[in-house]
Amino acid sequence: MLRGEETRRAVLRRAVEIASVEGLGALSIGRLATDLGLSKSGVFATFGSKEELQLAAVRAARRIFFDAVIEPARELGPGLGRVWALCGGWLEYSRARVFPGGCFFYEVSAEFDARPGPVRDLLADCAREWEATLLEALAGARAVGGLPADADLDQLAFALISFTETANSQALLFGEERPYDRAARAVLGLLRAEAADPAQLPG
Repeated sequence: MLRGEETRRAVLRRAVEIASVEGLGALSIGRLATDLGLSKSGVFATFGSKEELQLAAVRAARRIFFDAVIEPARELGPGLGRVWALCGGWLEYSRARVFPGGCFFYEVSAEFDARPGPVRDLLADCAREWEATLLEALAGARAVGGLPADADLDQLAFALISFTETANSQALLFGEERPYDRAARAVLGLLRAEAADPAQLPG
């Protein structure tokens, strides 16, 4: 019998799996209890409401994303190599199906982007955190001479996010791997075109 934190972890793991494919709206305390062989009252006591369950699922997904994409890139020093590691890590996170539905945040943000409330606010915070992480890496690359002083970091971050999210969407829709390879080439091509020192990037 799962109890306490074990119950919470098991419920959230299943919740993020479901939400990455079907959206946060597909989550219900009854469904999760049935899937995991738990009592409905026990799951309800852990989360209290559907909205609290959705918010907890987003927070759990944020931790998983951090461990899969952001943390490995932090082992690298400042430079374009770290920028590439973040983008390449994002593509691999989607390709490897860390979440069954590809990028968790791509799926659920489309569901909530026009629906004001705590869930949308949290998803917006997650999106801003990812953009800020890329901007920080780009600023670090500029500081060590990898990018010119006048590089438009906001535009670069926007383009990099666009490439990776398009790959995620097309790979899922078409059921093929090629969008990831195309996105990787697009990311490297853009970074090389902007780089003051392309040698910091893979060949």
